[in-house]
Amino acid sequence: MALSIKMDIDAVEDVTCLDPELLQLPDVSPFALKASPQLVEDLFSQWLSLPGTGHLVKSLIDDAKSGTIVNASTNFSTLNAVGSHSLPSMFPSSNAPPLSPRSSSGSPRTSRQKSSPSALGSPLKLVSEPMQEIIPQFYFQNGCPPTKELKEQCLSQINRLFNNPLNGLQIDEFKAVTKEVCKLPSFLSSALFRKIDVDWTGIVTRDAFVKYWVDGNMLTMDIATQIFEILKRPGCKYLTQVDFKPVLRELLATHPGLEFLRNTPEFQDRYAETVIYRIFYHINRSGNGRLTLRELKRGSLVAAMQHADEEEDINKVLRYFSYEHFYVIYCKFWELDTDHDFFIDRENLIRYGNHALTYRIVDRIFSQAPRKFTSEVEGKMGYEDFVYFMLSEEDKSSQPSLEYWFKCIDLDGNGVLTPNEMQFFYEEQLHRMECMAQEPVLFEDILCQIIDMIAPEREYCITLQDLKRCKLSGNVFNILFNLNKFVAFESRDPFLIRQEREEPTLTEWDRFAHREYIRLSMEEDVEDVEDASNGSAEVWDESLEAPF
Repeated sequence: MALSIKMDIDAVEDVTCLDPELLQLPDVSPFALKASPQLVEDLFSQWLSLPGTGHLVKSLIDDAKSGTIVNASTNFSTLNAVGSHSLPSMFPSSNAPPLSPRSSSGSPRTSRQKSSPSALGSPLKLVSEPMQEIIPQFYFQNGCPPTKELKEQCLSQINRLFNNPLNGLQIDEFKAVTKEVCKLPSFLSSALFRKIDVDWTGIVTRDAFVKYWVDGNMLTMDIATQIFEILKRPGCKYLTQVDFKPVLRELLATHPGLEFLRNTPEFQDRYAETVIYRIFYHINRSGNGRLTLRELKRGSLVAAMQHADEEEDINKVLRYFSYEHFYVIYCKFWELDTDHDFFIDRENLIRYGNHALTYRIVDRIFSQAPRKFTSEVEGKMGYEDFVYFMLSEEDKSSQPSLEYWFKCIDLDGNGVLTPNEMQFFYEEQLHRMECMAQEPVLFEDILCQIIDMIAPEREYCITLQDLKRCKLSGNVFNILFNLNKFVAFESRDPFLIRQEREEPTLTEWDRFAHREYIRLSMEEDVEDVEDASNGSAEVWDESLEAPF
């Protein structure tokens, strides 16, 4: 009987097909049945062997052969009744895993029962496809293009400024475009003009400017990126010291606070060099002379440029551009350079700060441990090397300074300052204190003081990160090789402490440069008075001797 039923089913397999979910087994998930075809076949064979199954299947086949309309809902409800009462459960009732809850409204089984026979099929077809979400473009290789409103506003300003018979502007007329349209410091005007006027025609047309600034998406870049793109040379991904020279030339030519230097081109060059050296000292953290966009964004140069463009008194721009700061640096160098060959040797540098430094630290500087000299003269440092040294010596709270002196003390270059290395430099300090009849402080006591001050992660092993975490780390280097500052630190001058509290925004360098400039200007005034008095005396003597 079962064999006959199977043959009949094979004859009409094109008419109907087995859907595992139609079995509607309460103890078995339909997804488990679909994932295990062999299990479905075994259950189907077991179902066929049940007593009432043969009669039901044969009646369905006879109805199909005679052309009678088959009521799928009724037949399969009967099938379910037979299966639910006759088919034994696969799992014991106590160990059956729970089925995941399904909403009746979204159930494929419910949908199939409500649909016509032609709708029988995969339940996946009943699930609506998700809406495709369009993600807007967020990366642009040449920068984000401006919005329509921003572009129209910019073009309106451009049309107004370029409205002349030439339909273009010369270099001395271009500053308004730099300030109003580009929102850049005015002393970048020449650099921007040359960037657009690549053929050196002497004029920038409206179309050329729109092509560079608007179509080139410069309009939507941040100001640091704009300055970087204007100053860098074609094909380069960094800025060098040479790239800043046009900016400093225009600053010297146009800034009212530097007008007194226009008749002294030599000091103009020295001022420009000093500003550039200070910029690279603070911002070029890699120390390779190649200023990247990331370094420019992380530094304070852009803010200093904007400040210098707005402030008429250049000495109030303490970052990089102060003339007083340049004056202090240059005068210090000139005092030490006794033969004025623009180089400094060991004997010259040992006189710095009234012989404040030890010979051992000076030897380390000239061994080029902290920084390779740019002078290219054996045994001598140039002006740029001196600027780096002086900035590091007078402000040991800055990160460039900490890195500079850390390399000096780290004799073996392993990135750790050990007690032996610190003692090597402190021995000379101790000897100097004895020669000056001061009460010597033993190294053991100094080492305990340093460890308590820095609180390194590993005891007696001080790393650069340990120093950068401590606000008093600069005093460690003063203790080791600068006797004058070591004594000042021990005495704790109350005047300096009060001054620091009153002006917390000023750096150690700012305070030092201010004091030194006052001292140097007073000395110059005294010399002028002496020269004037000597000159008047000579005139008086000549008048007395004239009758004779």
